[in-house]
Amino acid sequence: MTVSSAIPAAVPAARWRRPFDAWIGGIERGWGIPLALVMFVALWVAILHVAYLSGDLHPDTIEAWSMGRTLAWGSNKHPPLMGWIARGWSAVFPLTEWSFQLLAMVNSALALWAVDLIARRYVGGDRRALLLLLLLWLPVYQFHAQRFNANAVLLPLWPLATLCFLRSFETRAAGWAAAAGFVGALAMLGKYYSAFLIVGFLVAALCHPRRRDYFRSSAPWLSIAVGVAPLLPHAYWLATSGIGPFDYALAAHGGATVAGAAISAIGFLLGVVGTLALPVAIFALVIWPQRRAYLDGLRRLDSGLRLLLVVGIATVIVPPLVTVVLGSTITATWAAQGLFLFLLVMVCACTFAVSRAAVDWLAALSLVATVLALIFAPVHAVYRNATPFKEGRNYYELAAQEFERQWHARAAAPLPTITGDVLAMGVSFYDGDHPLYAPIYDETAVWRVPSPAVLKRGWAVVCSQDEPECLTWMRQVASAVTGAQTLSFSVRPQLWGYAGRPAQVSAVIVPPAS
Repeated sequence: MTVSSAIPAAVPAARWRRPFDAWIGGIERGWGIPLALVMFVALWVAILHVAYLSGDLHPDTIEAWSMGRTLAWGSNKHPPLMGWIARGWSAVFPLTEWSFQLLAMVNSALALWAVDLIARRYVGGDRRALLLLLLLWLPVYQFHAQRFNANAVLLPLWPLATLCFLRSFETRAAGWAAAAGFVGALAMLGKYYSAFLIVGFLVAALCHPRRRDYFRSSAPWLSIAVGVAPLLPHAYWLATSGIGPFDYALAAHGGATVAGAAISAIGFLLGVVGTLALPVAIFALVIWPQRRAYLDGLRRLDSGLRLLLVVGIATVIVPPLVTVVLGSTITATWAAQGLFLFLLVMVCACTFAVSRAAVDWLAALSLVATVLALIFAPVHAVYRNATPFKEGRNYYELAAQEFERQWHARAAAPLPTITGDVLAMGVSFYDGDHPLYAPIYDETAVWRVPSPAVLKRGWAVVCSQDEPECLTWMRQVASAVTGAQTLSFSVRPQLWGYAGRPAQVSAVIVPPAS
C-alpha cells in the first residue's frame, strides 16, 4: 500500500491539501523552503526549551562556548571552528539557554538549506519538498543537532563543500574551485573527521569518466592551494602549543584490539543503515506505483549524481576501514552530516513527478509529528526532573547560583578562574562572573596544578558527587594550598512544584590575595 492509496476517500482532499499544495508551489517561487525552515527553527526551539526545563545546556554546547572565549587556533580536544562560532553568536545574543538552542536549530536549518541548493540543480518543487521532508525524518537535524558541538558544526559545511566541489568539477571555474578549497578547510577546522569528505571528493573525481579533464585543469590544484592556506595557522598552533587534539582522540578512541575495531566498524555501518532506514522506507512507499520508472532512472543516473553517490559511499566505507587499520573505535554519529548525500541522490534520481497527494500527506504527517513533540515536551521535562541526566545537566545552574553566593561571601572581586570536570564547566557558564574554565587534566591525563600566580588572583575548584577523580584531586589541592577553604552544599531541582533528585556539590575556594 502506498501513501497516496492510503488516503481515505471520505476526506475532502481539496480542502486539507490546499495549504500544502500552496507551499509546494511556493518552492519554485522562492518562498516555500525559507518558510519551512523558519517554521522548523521556531517549533524546535520551542520544543527544546520546554523539554529541557529541568535540564541545563548540554556540556558539549558549553564546551564550544568555553573554547571560543580565548579565540585560539585550537584546543586540547577539537579544532577551533565551533568555538569561534559560539563566540560570535554570544557576542550578539545573550548567554542564555534559549539563545544556544536557537544557534543549534539555525545551524541545522542552514544545513537543510545547503542540501536544497544542490537538489534544485536536478529536481523541481515537488521533489525538493519530498527531499526536505525525508531529511526531517532523520534524527540528525533535530536530536543530534541540538548539541552544538564539533559534529553539529559540520552539518551545513559538508553540503556546502559538496556543492562547491560539484560545481568545480563540472565547470572547472576558478571561483568554484577556490570556494571548494575554502569550505573544505572550514570543515577541517570544524573536525578532523572532515578529511574523509576530502577523500570522498578525490575518490569520486578519480572514478568519474571526465577525470582527465578535471585533473588537467587548474581547478583541483587551486582548491588544494586555497584549502591549505586557512589550515596553516592551525598547523602552526599544533606544532608550537604543545597541545595535541590527536592525543585526545587516540586516548579516547584508540587502543582497540583487531576484533574490537572490527566490531566497532560493523556497528558503524549498521548504525548508518539504521539511521537511513525510515526515510528510505517512506520514499519507497511514495514512488512504489512508479517503481519501474524509478529503477530505469537509476540506470540512467545523471553524471553529477553519480559523482555525489561515490562521495557518499566513500565517506561511509573509508572511515571503518581506517578504524580497523588504526585499531580504534568509531560511532555512526560521526557520519550523520554526510547522510544527506544518499537521500539527495535517491530523490533526485526520480525522472518523473512524484504523487502530489503523497507529498501532501508526508508534509501533514511531518507537521503533526512536530506538533506532537511540542505537546509532549513537558512530559520529557517532568521525567528528567525525576530522572537526572547522566551528564549532571540538572544541577549546573543551581550549583552556579549557590557557588557564586559562597564565593562573594569570601571575596569582593569576581572569580577569574574555575577548575574541575563537567560540573565546573557548567558553573563557568551559569555563574554571573563567568570565570574562565580550566580542566583538571589535559588530553594525556596529566593533572594540572594551579600556579602561584593563578592562586594569588583567586581560584576555585568545583566537583559533583559523581566526579570521583575531581573530588580526589580537589582534596589533594585543599591540603597543599595555603588559605584554601573547603565547602560543601546540596542542590535540588524543582519543576512546577515537584522536587527532583538532590545532588551534593563540593568546592575549594582560594580567595584572592589582598
